[in-house]
Formats: sequence, structure tokens, C-alpha cells
Amino acid sequence: MRYKFLMRPARPHPARTVTVAFLAAVATGAALLMLPVSRAGDGSAPFTTALFTSTSAITTSGMTTVDTATYWSGFGHVLLAVLTQAGGFGITTFATLLGLLVSQRLGLRGRMMAGVETSTGLAHGDFRRVLILAAAVMFACETVITVIVTARLHLTYDVAFGPALAEGAFNAVQAFNNCGFSLRSDGLTAFAGDWWMCVPLTLGVIAGGIGVPVLYEIGRQRRGPSAWSTHTRLTVWGSLVLLAVGFAAVLALEWRNPGTLGPLGVPGKLLASFVQGTIPRSGGFNTVDYGAMNEDTSAIVVGLMFIGGGSASTAGGIKVTTFFLLAYVIWTEVRGERDVVIGRRRIAESTQRQATAVALLGVATVAGGTLTLLAVTGGVPFDRALFEVMSAFSTAGLTNGLTAELSESRQLILSVMMFIGRVGTVAVASALALNTRHRKYRYPEERPIVG
Repeated sequence: MRYKFLMRPARPHPARTVTVAFLAAVATGAALLMLPVSRAGDGSAPFTTALFTSTSAITTSGMTTVDTATYWSGFGHVLLAVLTQAGGFGITTFATLLGLLVSQRLGLRGRMMAGVETSTGLAHGDFRRVLILAAAVMFACETVITVIVTARLHLTYDVAFGPALAEGAFNAVQAFNNCGFSLRSDGLTAFAGDWWMCVPLTLGVIAGGIGVPVLYEIGRQRRGPSAWSTHTRLTVWGSLVLLAVGFAAVLALEWRNPGTLGPLGVPGKLLASFVQGTIPRSGGFNTVDYGAMNEDTSAIVVGLMFIGGGSASTAGGIKVTTFFLLAYVIWTEVRGERDVVIGRRRIAESTQRQATAVALLGVATVAGGTLTLLAVTGGVPFDRALFEVMSAFSTAGLTNGLTAELSESRQLILSVMMFIGRVGTVAVASALALNTRHRKYRYPEERPIVG
């Protein structure tokens, strides 16, 4: 019996740890937002409003049921920035450390075989370096964006230096963390044709959506793209493809739309297409009215939101690597080849199964959320409901106006979707990666008819 007390307590599963941590952060944020000092008007914010906003900030979504600029006080705006920063930093560091933990669970032979795949320099268990790296990248990007946006607001739009600095810093935090809160009631629509405002913020969204491991490897690897790991290749080249698709789709389909790109000149149309082709992959900002977009454009935006950004980044969605890995799996099956090969590296079957599981669980979650929202609202068009649910699940933060029209109880559905989309995918990925078990026996093989 005495040895029973000497046994080490079982370590909690990472999926449970991150879920509890985010729930605690959301609850804390909601409690602080309910303080009278957080609201610009009289009294305190209702519980559902504070909960929805806190969930949106912690999950770096940016969806809101109120006008952020006028509803919250200066203290509330600072609190939103802090919650967004905490959520983005926590997501980045947890996902990166999770990757290290998975790599360290490999045996010696597995590490030697996967050496090239973990060549980012982060697979040595140096957790302190990961934290410092994530903080340094985030701080550097946000500082650059703050300086540019502050200077533009102060010198061009005659905004006093103090308010310009506050707005610049707030927008920088929102951009890098792929959130979408704005200190202006109309978002960034007033700057739709301003390159000095839109480009830095959009590049911040791209940098935050790539992920710390990829940024570290790009900066560290001196031999160029040919020496990149498979993860970095999928993330970088996949992101470039999606950026091109988003830009071309918005430009072509919205060129004459009077509600979006129509009133803009050619340079403005090019800029707005670049911004709105990038933002759906988890940015949250808007320079045009998404509610006025054509249905075919909205369908493409929904697809981009579902894919999201890079792994171990502040972006949401099923992630770029998951999507393009599945594309390689399909291409391999069509060609009748045995192994999935990317860049002269064979992809493990377990990784293929994990990607399939994440994608299918994402589809099931979005479908379930959309059907639930349609069932409890009634009369809402399917495309509008799908857009809002997908935006919540992918933490893109975009809206066609439906969220503000919903009752408080129905807005909670989107809160749950934001939480599942941000925490659920990470929890599922960790559960799949860390619970790998091998039977000591194998059943007879059988091949059911597929297709």
C-alpha cells in the first residue's frame, strides 16, 4: 500500500488541458467585460454580450454582436486587445509545443527517419526558446504595423497622435492574431483604397496565419526552398495558391458589383481584391460589405474560411497543410500509386488518417451548427446561415449581418462554434497524435466497395 502513494499522478491529456485553459480564459474575459468600466454607456454589459465578445476575442475570431467602437469604453478596448493577444499567443505556443511533444514521443529510429521533417530547429525540447520565439515574432510584426498605421492616421487623416497610436496598436494586435475587432463602426471600409493602411494589416494577417515554426525555418534555412521541410512547403506554397485564388475570384466576380468593388477605381479594385481574397482565411477585417457580395463569391469565401491558415498559427480552419495533404492523397489514389509522396518524402499513413479525420470532423461540425441555427431561427436563408456558422467555426470573424439580427440565445450557437473551431480542432489533433496505439495482432483484411 505504501507504494501507492509514491506513484506519480497521471498527467492530464493535452486536449483536456487546453480546453479547460480556454474555458477559464473565456470566463475571465466575460467577467471583466461585464464590469461597468468596460462599457461606454450606463450600466454593465449583459452576460450573453460579454460572453460572446470574450469568446470571440480569446478564439481570435473578431465576430461581434455590438458596435465595438461605441459600445465598449477605452478600458474595454484595451481589454479586448489583451484578450486577443492572450488568445493568439496561447494558440501559437500551444500548437508549437504540441508539435515538439509529438516529435519527442517518436523512438530513435522514428526521429532519424523523420529528421528532415522536423528540421525547423524546434525539435529539441527547448520550450523556453519556443516561447521567446513566438513572443519575438509577434512583437516585431505588431510593432512594424503599429508604426506604419499610426503614421498614416496622424499624417494623412489628421488624427491626433495619441488616438492614432492607440488605433494603430489595436489594429496591429488584431491583424497579427487574425482577429477582426475594429475601433471604427464601419470597419476599414473608409480605407478601401488606401494602400498604406490595407497592405500592412493584410501582410500582418498573412504572417500571423503562417505560423511560428514556418517563419522560423524560412529565416533559419539558408539553402532556400529546396531544403524546406514538407510542412513548410505545404504551408508556404499552399498559402500562395489560396491567396492567388482568393484575389482572382473576388476581382473577377465582384468587378461590376455596385455594392462592393463597383464604385472603386482600378487600383482600388486591385487592392480590395487582394485584401478580401486574403482576409477570409481567418483575418476578420473587411473593406467591403460581405452582405452585398454575389452568391458565387460568398461560396468561394466560405471555402477559403474552411481551409484557414497554417498549423501552429493564429488562423483557424482545418489548416492549409491538412487541405493540401488530402489533395495529394486524392491525386495519389487517382494515379494508382501506393505511397503519398511530397518533395521526395513519403507521408505516413497515420498522418493521412489524421488529416482525413480533422477534415471530416470539420465538415460534420459546420453541418451540425448550420442545421441547428436553421432549426432554431426559421426563415433564415441557408447561404446566410452557412456563412455565419463557417465564419464562427473558422474564426474568420466575417459576417453578412446575420449575427447582429439573432437573439441572444441563438448567438450562443455561434459562441459554441467559435470555441469548437478554435479549441476543438487542436484538441482533436492532439488526441489523434498522442493516443497512437498498436495492437499486438491484426484482423483478416477485407475490401468493401468504395465509390
